[in-house]
Parts: sequence; C-alpha cells; structure tokens
Amino acid sequence: MESLLHYVWQHRMFNMDGLKTTGGLCVDILYCGEHNVNQGPDFLNAKILIDGVVWVGNVELHTRSSDWNRHGHNTDPVYNTTILHVVEKADVDVYMQNGMAVWQLEITIPEGLGNRFRELIKSNDYPRCHRFVGSIASVRVNSWLDSLLVERLMDRNRRIASVLRQTGDNWGHTAFVMMARTLGFGLNGDPMERWAIHLPYDELYSKLGGMSYQLLEKVFLDSAALDDGVDRYAWRYMRIRPKNYPEVRIRQLASVFFNRQCGVDEILSCEDAVQLTEIFLVAGFSRDVSRLLVINAACPLIFSYGFVYGLEEYRNRSLCILTELRGEDNYILRQWRACGLEVSTAADSQALIQLKRVYCDHFRCLECRFGFEYLSQK
Repeated sequence: MESLLHYVWQHRMFNMDGLKTTGGLCVDILYCGEHNVNQGPDFLNAKILIDGVVWVGNVELHTRSSDWNRHGHNTDPVYNTTILHVVEKADVDVYMQNGMAVWQLEITIPEGLGNRFRELIKSNDYPRCHRFVGSIASVRVNSWLDSLLVERLMDRNRRIASVLRQTGDNWGHTAFVMMARTLGFGLNGDPMERWAIHLPYDELYSKLGGMSYQLLEKVFLDSAALDDGVDRYAWRYMRIRPKNYPEVRIRQLASVFFNRQCGVDEILSCEDAVQLTEIFLVAGFSRDVSRLLVINAACPLIFSYGFVYGLEEYRNRSLCILTELRGEDNYILRQWRACGLEVSTAADSQALIQLKRVYCDHFRCLECRFGFEYLSQK
C-alpha cells in the first residue's frame, strides 16, 4: 500500500487538521514537494512548517518507519536532506547517515479510499473501472484521451528514433520499416520489423532500374528466411489468416518498393486523411489495411518527422489526421465501448489502446485520471 500512501500525500487526501510529529511538534504542510520518480527521496523540495519554523527539503514515505532502516536510508548520505519521514505507523525512531534524528509524521489513508483502491487492484474485470467510467464528465474523459494520444505518439517516436539509428538516419528506409511492422499485424510485427531493417534498402533501391520484379521479389523472400530451420525471424502462422501470412505481405512490400510507391516524400506531402489513405489504396492495399497503415505507420512517421525537425505543423497534422479517421474495432475497444465511452475516431481508439497497454495492464490505476476520478470520490 506504499504507493497509495504516496498518492494520498501528493494529493493531500489525508486529514490536515492538527498534524503533529511523533514527538509532539506542530506540523503545517505548505507544499508536499515534487514527486521523484528516480532514485532518492520520494518528494523533493517540500516546504513544511514545523514548530513555527519553515523547512525546505525532501520527504520520504514508508508504510512503517522501520522500513527506513530496512531500505538502507540510515547509511545513505543522499537522505541527509530529509526534513520529514511520513508513515502510516511509526514503530521506531530513525536517523540519517550523519546521525541526526528525522522528524516523523503519521498519516492515515482514508478508509473509503483504501477500499476503492483494493477493489480496483483485485478486480479481474477489464476495464477495472468499468462500473463508474461511463459516469465521468466528457470534458475530463476527452482531456485524458488527448494526453494519452500524444503519449502514444511519443512512444512511437522513440521506436522510430531507434529505427532511424539502425538505418543511418534514412527516412525512406524507416518509412518502409514502419509499413512492414504494421503489416505484421501484431503477431509478426517484430519479425517484419527486423527483416525490413536488415534489408539492403539503399543497394536495392539503386538497382531498381536494371532489376526485374521477379528478381526483387526473390531477394525479399530469400532475405526473410521464411523456411530457415533455425527460425531466423521467428515467423508465426498460428491463428493468422492466409492473406496475412508473412510471404503474402512481403510480396506486397516488394511490389510497393519496385513501383516506388508509399515513399516518405509522398507521405509527408499529404494534408489530410483522404490524401494519405489514397496513397496506400493506389498501391493495392485494401481500404481496411490502408487505414491501419495510415494509423500505425504514416501518422507516427509524420509526428516523428515534426518532432525531430521541430516542425509543429507536422505534429499537429498527424493528430488531425487521426481525428478524421473512424475508430478501430478490436476486443480492447469493444470493452471500452461497453463501458459507455464513445470511440468514434482513430484518435480515441489509439488513446484507449495506450491506456490499456501502459496503465491497465500494469495496474497503474494511481497514475490514471479515470482512477483518480474514482479514488477521489467522497
């Protein structure tokens, strides 16, 4: 429950009246401090009035004060800047590495808050918040979804940055890799990405004028090692429709490459979702697959290009395009829709996929705004 204690302190959800240290000194919390997600004290630069004197420094929190010694803070000089040790139960006196005693403050997690938190964490349902999320004001829902969408694009930006490093900052090759990953449709996403990265993209592109399509396709398929006994790229076929088999999608990519279609310049020149979708339709992809390529390859690429070169126009364009496309339909989104949330655009669906994979799957309810709305109920 220590993470919940952090939450209660950060949001001042405990009784603030008549606070006193375990030694009887009056305490007034002026500023709880900045939550530290790295090593060191839990909250930095707090401002606390103790016995009439304002102290500025760091705050450490534990369920029991004996955890201070168990975690080795009594021998770590980093904790010599601690001005207050906040605990649920003060079972021992604690001292810093320099020998000075640390003031301690006991606070209580409100019973209702603790019960709601345990209900969320122990629930086997998905989403855990399904009983109340539909009642949250739409303005708050939309604000959280907007933040999640940007967070997802920033995560994609980090992946694209990694691909760029591996391709020698070649945006054309990187765009090809993103398309290949998308055409892996989840199960084959990683092997498709590895194959595309290791493809001799520049060398093959320079030979297009004197190479037949049949030869190029053979090079693509051979380099994928689809029949390699050592399972070079760990291709998967179970629970995959034949039209999505790796060799089928690799042949499509060979055709796109040979015809110089869906290049990075074409993608970056598009102003809206219609133009961007048309690029993939002309290349022979179905409308559904074209939409997935726009959502999972083109938009992240446009966003990342704008991020790398400081071009806000491109970042905003990627966000706008996602709002122009209808939302995706998969088991994750059907569950959110069943809770009463509207998932009308690809921006909504991408945000909710981010919510599940980054927050729900890792029990990060305390960092979720939906969780905050539930836990902060009186």
